[in-house]
Amino acid sequence: MKKIALFVALLGIGTAKAQRPINVREEFAFAAKQYEQMLKAHPDTTKFPQSTNPDGSPRNMSSSWWCSGFFGGSLWYLYEYTKDPVWKDAAHRWTMAVAKEQYNTRTHDLGFMLYCPFGNGYRLTKNPAYKPIMLTGAKSLATRFRPDYGVIKSWETFKDRAGQRYDYPVIVDNMMNLEFLFWAARESGDKQLYDLSVAHADKTLENHFRPDASSYHVVLYGDGGKVLARRTHQGYADESAWARGQAWALYGYTTMYRETKDKKYLTQAQRIADFYLKHPNLPADKVPYWDFNAPNIPNEERDASAGAIVASALLELSTYSPKSKKEYFSAAEQILQSLASPAYKAKLGENNYFLLRHSVGHKPGKSEIDVPLVYADYYFLEALLRYDAMQKKRS
Repeated sequence: MKKIALFVALLGIGTAKAQRPINVREEFAFAAKQYEQMLKAHPDTTKFPQSTNPDGSPRNMSSSWWCSGFFGGSLWYLYEYTKDPVWKDAAHRWTMAVAKEQYNTRTHDLGFMLYCPFGNGYRLTKNPAYKPIMLTGAKSLATRFRPDYGVIKSWETFKDRAGQRYDYPVIVDNMMNLEFLFWAARESGDKQLYDLSVAHADKTLENHFRPDASSYHVVLYGDGGKVLARRTHQGYADESAWARGQAWALYGYTTMYRETKDKKYLTQAQRIADFYLKHPNLPADKVPYWDFNAPNIPNEERDASAGAIVASALLELSTYSPKSKKEYFSAAEQILQSLASPAYKAKLGENNYFLLRHSVGHKPGKSEIDVPLVYADYYFLEALLRYDAMQKKRS
């Protein structure tokens, strides 16, 4: 019954959206109150807020977990909006808590882990301590690039659902870490970091997408860079469109256009956006089911994290796409309206102090299903900041 009630409530958002503008000040005031409690609940900076366990207790992870940078990044966003030094101090503590991961060469996620906290911190404060940590981290990430394959290796190995093991998996999520390398290329003058980012984006563009612009989750390389297989890990099926994967792709190619001004990346970002927005299984509130091809739609979980990522990406993409500017901005605005509504936003003091409810991490793995996720909060706050800046520019 709870799922049916939620479904009915979510359907209602689509009809009410036009009457309820986004109050960014109100959203950040709520976020500040929630995260004040989050900080009190997490005195130990070795235990990073991640999600909620099945029994309702907080799920915390170590700094080596791929999401460790999002909490610090969200604290920086709170500081950016409020200018309150309390958030600056908290953001610094949780940023430095990830510093040791600059030497981690066994993950492709250093963009999330380092650039979200250190990058935002450096952008806002120019703290000189942050820069060398990021430059070292970028070099660590670059070690995972194999020139003859042309892509950055994601995981060490991957075993598909049939039990076949592969040694060079690349996931679409990896597009999100290229922004970090572009920053490092500019700051260090190391053109190799720029070049390998372009190579990775080009190879992903060539091999990761179907004719309708939907993305596979995992592409398996071998034999001199040959594609051995295309699979999923967190999606419903190999040929399905895992919602957060589409969100990573949209955000990634929007960033690629910003960094290179190469129009093929803009074209790809627009094609991905159109796939998302025009998909017959996209709900009226534009917050997707966890997979566009999940078998029991409409009785499938939503993924607020995918919605938040898409909203942030669409806001930026709207500034590059004159013909679709209004459409993309309006869609992003509607997603934010949905996420800020009671259907997705937590009540004050609940949800283990996360902002958003109803995200899905890895349903096939029976992990993080219909729970808060730290990166949903991060991209929600980022999208609100982008929305606020754009609205102020208009006025």
